[in-house]
Amino acid sequence: MNLPSLIACGLAALLASQAQASAYPLTVDSCNRKVVFQRAPQRAVSHDINLTEMMVALGLQNRMVGYTGISAWNKLNAPLKQALGKLPELAGDYPSSEALLARNADFFFAGWNYGLRVGGPVTPASLAPLGINVYELSESCAHVMKRPAASLDDVYRDIHNLGRIFDVEPRAQKVVAEMRAKVDAVAARVAKRKATPSVFVYDSGEDRPFSAGRLAMPDALIQAAGGRNILNDVNASWTRVDWETVVARNPQVVVIIDYGKVTAQQKIAFLQKHPALNKMAAVRDKRFIVLPYDSATPGIANADAISALARGLHPEVFAK
Repeated sequence: MNLPSLIACGLAALLASQAQASAYPLTVDSCNRKVVFQRAPQRAVSHDINLTEMMVALGLQNRMVGYTGISAWNKLNAPLKQALGKLPELAGDYPSSEALLARNADFFFAGWNYGLRVGGPVTPASLAPLGINVYELSESCAHVMKRPAASLDDVYRDIHNLGRIFDVEPRAQKVVAEMRAKVDAVAARVAKRKATPSVFVYDSGEDRPFSAGRLAMPDALIQAAGGRNILNDVNASWTRVDWETVVARNPQVVVIIDYGKVTAQQKIAFLQKHPALNKMAAVRDKRFIVLPYDSATPGIANADAISALARGLHPEVFAK
């Protein structure tokens, strides 16, 4: 099932969101914290496109009072815009606690560097006295605690936990099962591959590129698609590296993250015109795979991202 279909199913789930009761008080692990919910949130806010898509896929629009963190640097895709209807964006970038309180929010689905900043004014600790519980995106926990490499299990866990928090566990199970089925289908195909291409993730930046280490979701997506992230030895999430490192590792494929003011085609043009970068195998052979932002960050679009990556990395196994 593709992203628009998942969102459409989320709309249908609005009518069935009370089908199975969770037991409250409910304790959920969030990064290195335990969060207690006395009841299902009724006035939730989500941050960023990928987190908001998870909420919508679970049919939770009627439990939301808004979303944050999109218009300042990105835009809603058409299916998500339709699914959100008249729900307002409370802040184009990171929200203030005042913006959340103005809507009487009781829940904030965010993450570190996804609406929360270490040492910033809006954190789980600062919102707790205001009556706003926070659930943190699992991938982002790498910014506040030691954890293993990013995994699809991080996404599945977040969806299941949202299902528990909002008392919509059957829907969460269905979403995860649909994602697993798609990932398994790709795995069966790429098992027949003859090689494992090396991949560089190019998010942004010209002086020093912003890319994905082993703790960022693209590392898991590339691996599931039958590739190898050239920065899989970098013990960081999304991070800046030197172009010299990228050139030395000579990736066979470049994944372009498409969002913001600089288009995917402009990023490709930069690589092709640069006198050192255009000698890399990927650039020389014009092996570029373009992924939307929400496909490369943790969320329901990850299964489709793995399929797109696999087709770009191993066209021969999908040609039959």
